[in-house]
Formats: sequence, C-alpha cells, structure tokens
Amino acid sequence: MRRIGIIGGMSWESTAEYYRLINQVVKQKLGGLHSGNVLIYSYDFEEIEVLQRAGQWPEAARSLIKTAKQLQLAGADFIIIASNTMHKLVPDIEREVDLPVLHIADATGQAIASHGFKTVGLLGTRFTMEGSFYKDRLLKNFDISVVVPPASERQIVHDIIYTELCLGIIKQESKAKFLQIIGNLAAQGAQGVILGCTEIPLLVKSEDSVLPVFDTTAIHAAAAVELALLNN
Repeated sequence: MRRIGIIGGMSWESTAEYYRLINQVVKQKLGGLHSGNVLIYSYDFEEIEVLQRAGQWPEAARSLIKTAKQLQLAGADFIIIASNTMHKLVPDIEREVDLPVLHIADATGQAIASHGFKTVGLLGTRFTMEGSFYKDRLLKNFDISVVVPPASERQIVHDIIYTELCLGIIKQESKAKFLQIIGNLAAQGAQGVILGCTEIPLLVKSEDSVLPVFDTTAIHAAAAVELALLNN
C-alpha cells in the first residue's frame, strides 16, 4: 500500500473526516484488520486563515511547500491536500516538490463525468467560488461548466464555513440557507452541486438537496485509497 501524505488542519474538522473515510474505504476493500497507511501534517488553521484573509498566497505557498517536503522525507508516496481552497497552490507545490499531488478537482471531475453532467453548481469559500483554479480545471480536463451563486449568496456560504463549520458548529438555519442557494443553482441550470469546501458535507447531506451532491471530501478520500492500492 502506498503511503498517503495528507496536508491537513485546514480545518481539523474536515481532516478528521478524511482520516475516517480513508480508513473505512481501505477496510471495505481489503477487509480484516487493514487500515490506511497515512501521514498527516495538521496545521494550526488560524495561521493559514490569516494568510488567506490578507491575500498572502505566496507566503501560504511557501508554507505548504515546506510541509509537502517534510511529508516526502517522512516517506509519503503522494500528497493530498485536505482543503479545496488550498488547491489554489498546487502548481506552486508541484514546481518545488518531487511528489505527485492528487488534485481534488480531478477526482471530483471524474465523479461528475461518470454521471454525464455538463453543468454543475459550486459552493465553497469565496476563494474557491470566485477564483479560476477550480472552474478552469473542470472545464479544461472534463468539459464541465461551473455556475456559482451571486455575490450576496457567496458571502453567506463563505461566512458560514469560517464562523460555523470550521468550528464544528452545525445550525439548522444555516442548512436551510445552503439548501435555498442550491435550489437557486438548480434554477440556473446546474445538474448537480459540488460541495467544494471539505467542511460543507458536515452540514449538507445528499438526502437534503434537490440536486445530486458531489461530496469532495468523500470523493477525494476514496480517490486517495484507489491510488494507494493501485496495482496491489
């Protein structure tokens, strides 16, 4: 089994889900007492959030590059980043670190393509919804177009992520807001919706949504196990 290096702690709530899901999938596939071969570097998220809010992405990139190198030295065979937003920095990491990075948008794109969908909604942090790194990759690699909520709704989603979900706070009124926004994305022509922040699945489940949901945490974790077990 290849060793999975996880850059986590952004936030720890979703990193804990990654660890749980990876081990569950390994157990399903291998049975017995098998579990994942995993290394986790868990950030103090406050330090990263300050850099995000200040737009200091080059400094954040330097930090993640250092972490990826530490995971490589510790014996990781490939890297996953337990955060959709921080995939903004994957090109920086790939330039400096001689390990493959399993991109969350690629895993998600494959899942969407398997349903035959061509237009999907995207929910996540403002950095993910408003940036091009996620949308452009889906369009280029999978011919999938992305629609996002209007600015006022993007702010609602962003605020709930940082002030509630990253702190492990789950509110029914926040779920209702997310579901209304998902309904609006359906009205814009979305055939499904990407839960493009690894904390959102803590709040929104597939049975809640009028659209098929793509839980990026579960999708990414499963893809990591597939790669870890490839040819085994």
